[in-house]
Formats: sequence, structure tokens, C-alpha cells
Amino acid sequence: MTLSHISELHGLPVYDFPLPGHAADLPAADSVAWKISWHEGNGKEDDYAACWDRFLETVDPAGVRALVLGAGAYGTENDYADPRETAEQLAAAADRLTGLRALYLADLEFEESELSWIVQDDVSQFLAPFPKLEELGVRGSGNGFSGGPGLQFKPLRHDGLRILRFENGGLPAHVVHGLAASELPALEHLDIWLGEEWYGRSTTVADLAPILDGSRFPALRRLGLQNADIQDEIAAAVAAAPVVAQLTALHLGRGTLGDAGAEALLSGQPLLHLKELDLSHHYLSDAMMERVRQALEPHGVQVDLSEQERPEEDGTRYVVAGE
Repeated sequence: MTLSHISELHGLPVYDFPLPGHAADLPAADSVAWKISWHEGNGKEDDYAACWDRFLETVDPAGVRALVLGAGAYGTENDYADPRETAEQLAAAADRLTGLRALYLADLEFEESELSWIVQDDVSQFLAPFPKLEELGVRGSGNGFSGGPGLQFKPLRHDGLRILRFENGGLPAHVVHGLAASELPALEHLDIWLGEEWYGRSTTVADLAPILDGSRFPALRRLGLQNADIQDEIAAAVAAAPVVAQLTALHLGRGTLGDAGAEALLSGQPLLHLKELDLSHHYLSDAMMERVRQALEPHGVQVDLSEQERPEEDGTRYVVAGE
């Protein structure tokens, strides 16, 4: 499966900021998630920096609630865009973007970049200039395949962040370490894609322990540990994790989950308090799928078992998003 551009952020439809000369009849600043991107086809006279400046001059920055940064702000080792410059540009405009509540970094689809090639840097640096930011989404990791330093999340305290997403095909362990050492008292929704070891995943179940013990993020209600080539191991750890008791939604799909992982979930702590259990894109047998449904759905748990997959003849399973 290849990733496509996002269509919504913070409950607002994504709107592509237009090319020069096409800015008539723009929507209200607070009615859309503004996507800022640039391609060579835009014309040499309008590079990404010029596009960003034109956006700030055209749209009322104080009214902007959500921003999506795409090509030009982010790229690959072959089509390089320095994420540090992107962070500096955004920080320099913080006193004008006073209404910003949501930010999505690197909205690149397959034709623009493979997921594991998107060059990232320290994404925690986007939080300090925006203490009222509530949602941060990050695509790509750039670890080991690009000229950039790779995805980082340095420990910090942020009192406003409620939603944090990491979407990548290989999550470095130091990102989880930085996250686990951070103070995010308002964090309600954490979604982590772990990816495949071949594409840079060094995160293990042991690295997730500070998140799974439930003490780090007291407001957490929705947890996703997805898209992993070790999905059975993650499910087994989650089955005994104290954090589950405080959740309303648990997402363990998109990866290589099989009957062993599902058995661990059914044999572990009660899950009947959950409103959602998302296991979509999985390798469960028909019999195990029925067992999961019978155990949870009669108690009001909404279970997603869509996208049943079959292993290759050699037993190989695949995550949804790797390279």
C-alpha cells in the first residue's frame, strides 16, 4: 500500500495554497488546513521560501488554525529540502501564527518520495514556538537512507499537545526514548508506526515500556502501536500493560499481527471497557477472527478486523507502510 496526501487535519479539509496569480477567492483563514508546497513545475521565480512568504502576506496568519507542509518544505536525499530551515521559517512566524493549533510535517505521497526516504530532523523543535499547538503529525524518518540527520524527538515539556502521530516505515529507538522522557500532560491520542527493521526500525518492545506502564501520559485515551513487523510481540506486551486500563481506543493494526498476538490479547487483561479495537490489516485466521468478535463485540467494543491478509508461501508477512 502506498501513502497518499492527507485530506483533513484538525477537523478541517486540506486546501492547497495556490500558485502565483491564482489567489483569488481564497477560503477564510480558519476554515481550512492550509497546505504549503512547491515543485519545480511551479516556476523558478517562486521557490518554497517565496511560496511561504507569499502565503504569510496573502492569508491572515492569525486566523490560520492548521498547516500542512509538503514538497519543498520536505524532500529526500535526491530532492533535498533542509527540515531545519523549514523549522526556522515557521518559528520566525510564530508571533504572527497565533491561532495555529495543528501541524502536519512532510505530506509527501509515493510519487514524491518513498516513506523511508523523507528527510526529517528534530521535530520537537516545532513545539516550543507554539505552546498552544494541540496536534502534531510527522511523516517519514530519514534514518539511514538520506543525507539528513534523521527523525529525532528531544525531551521537552509541552502543556497543550493533545494528539501526536509518527508515520514511518522504520522508527529509530531514540525517538521513543525522547518521547518517553517528555512531559506531555494533555496528550490524549498517541499514534506510533514502528515499521520494519529493514527500513530502520530499531525500536523494541522494551523501548515502549515507559509508555505501556501508563504513568508517563496520564491523559492518554487513544493509543496506536501500529505498522510493525513485530506486531505479535507488541500485542503480547500490551495484553499485560497497565496503560490499557485508561484507554478507550487501542489500535494494533497495519502490521504483521497473527493468531499468536490475538491469543495474547484474549488471554490478557480485560478489554471490555474499550470502545474501539482496531486490528485492520492483519494475518489472523478465520477462526481467530471469530473468537475476537465473540469475545468483544457483544460487550459493545467496536472491533475492526478488515483487510485480512495471507502470509507468503515462506511465511513472510508485510506491514502496510515500509519503504
